Amino acid sequence: MATPPSPQKPKIITRLNTYVADSRVGKRFKLTERNSTFTTELRAGTATFLTMAYILAVNASILTDSGGTCSISDCTLLCSDPTIPLSNCTAPTHRVIQPNESCKFPPVNPGYSACLEKTRKDLIVATVVSSLIGCLIMGTFANLPLALAPGMGTNAYFAYTVVGFHGSGNIPYRSALAAIFIEGLIFLFISSIGLRAKLAKLVPKPVRVSSSAGIGLFLAFIGLQNNQGIGLIGYSPSTLLSLGACPASSRVSIAPVITAPNGTVSLMPGGSVSGDILCLNNRMESPTFWLGIVGFVIIAYCLVKNIKGAMIYGIVFVTVVSWFRNTSVTIFPNTVSGNSAYGYFKEVVDAHTIENTAGALSFKGMGEAHFWEALVTFLYVDILDTTGTLYSMANFAGFTDANGDFEGQYFAFMSDAASIVVGSLLGTSPVTTFIESSTGIREGGRTGLTAITVAGYFFLAFFFTPLLASIPAWAVGPPLILVGVLMMRSVVEIEWDDMRQAIPAFVTMLLMPLTYSIAYGLIGGIGTYIVLHLWDWGEGLLAKFGIGKGLKGNNFGSEGTNGNNNGARGDIKALEV
Repeated sequence: MATPPSPQKPKIITRLNTYVADSRVGKRFKLTERNSTFTTELRAGTATFLTMAYILAVNASILTDSGGTCSISDCTLLCSDPTIPLSNCTAPTHRVIQPNESCKFPPVNPGYSACLEKTRKDLIVATVVSSLIGCLIMGTFANLPLALAPGMGTNAYFAYTVVGFHGSGNIPYRSALAAIFIEGLIFLFISSIGLRAKLAKLVPKPVRVSSSAGIGLFLAFIGLQNNQGIGLIGYSPSTLLSLGACPASSRVSIAPVITAPNGTVSLMPGGSVSGDILCLNNRMESPTFWLGIVGFVIIAYCLVKNIKGAMIYGIVFVTVVSWFRNTSVTIFPNTVSGNSAYGYFKEVVDAHTIENTAGALSFKGMGEAHFWEALVTFLYVDILDTTGTLYSMANFAGFTDANGDFEGQYFAFMSDAASIVVGSLLGTSPVTTFIESSTGIREGGRTGLTAITVAGYFFLAFFFTPLLASIPAWAVGPPLILVGVLMMRSVVEIEWDDMRQAIPAFVTMLLMPLTYSIAYGLIGGIGTYIVLHLWDWGEGLLAKFGIGKGLKGNNFGSEGTNGNNNGARGDIKALEV
């Protein structure tokens, strides 16, 4: 009698997942309870990190435009004839030029440029460390698959509006950091007493639900642009947006200028030069755009076939192809900046220590109105931005209940607030939950191990920043677009037949990408919701006092009924969200 074949031994990965799930770590992070595995969390963390790794270089570049701690004192003495060494700059034919405010602006003084380069490296490390700490706190205490880093949008507001280009704004860099520090402490306080969670619940349901789709559109919009995506969309002076995807040689920058009576043109005070966003010709002929499309197809095909690691495959393929020099898709062109980037890339390992930006806070400007204006702006943007992002990510992962609550939300809010304080101490703009976390959630991330994995990658980034800072925008764009597709599924929860629900939801979704701000989308949606419900709330308030009981109907219909019903309930609540 033949013996039955012995069952095959479980694969190594299966044994590893089973071991971790049954261990204290697996039980602490609820791997089995959330239907996840250890390797799934690692893959999700990898996907999240790869889609947000661009923040290392981008955030540092934006904040460096503020000038950081650099000042006139960093400018070096120059000869009136730049070809003459300072030692030979003698009267009467030449004179030594003393630095003034103009040394910070083009043509930038060599000494100031050297300070800016040192500041840029400081800010790369500040971005790495603040992101690492934020992810570690979020993963350990909130047990959510959410990654944190200095937020796009608030960093631009910090650099170009508050501090201004090379310090030409309303308050200096050090005072701006102090404003963020205080804002973070306020944020931490209102989160600790549970007020922030209560504020989140005041957001009407159609706005909460539609914010997921709005963020998806926002992500896709970012992924379609040139500086952070594949470059399909470009700037148009007549229609604002237009078809792009032209080669770098066919793109130009734009800037606000003033034309003097004598015909000379100069940059408007406080104005800044954009990236090369305007296509002059050769649209749809950019090699990097078509490489990005290949990455898009790879990821899309993997999603269609339900292949795990879809996002990672697309990003890695496009990135590796872009690392080869002397090609039309290289991220290292034969230019001064390209050679500099390639030289940094070849270092592979670079453990830079922060010299200027850490602990650079100054509270001397607290008596100025601009200080408090910046503080309040940072506070309300962070409250709305983070509330919308956290809810949307939790909803996307399937964590939210009927009331909009989700497990770990208290520590999620606390983690976010604590990260803002840490970031300000290191010299960077507010740290927030990244919407790119949705990429990891799509890969199956459901626990804090995803966030801790991202923290691990940020730790490695401290040593391997040259490699990770060399992930091109056209490698990040495709996953952002496709994550946007996945996040659109929340629109089915909107009651489109009820115009009082549909209109605020639509306004929320529309404004997020078009204003480049999650906060403005939420403000628009909430404002629209309030306006459309004022009549019902007023009628309900009068009914409580026995006034106007005979009033019937309104053009909006009542809460919970569709827009085709013109009748009104007699028990309308004063505020129902």
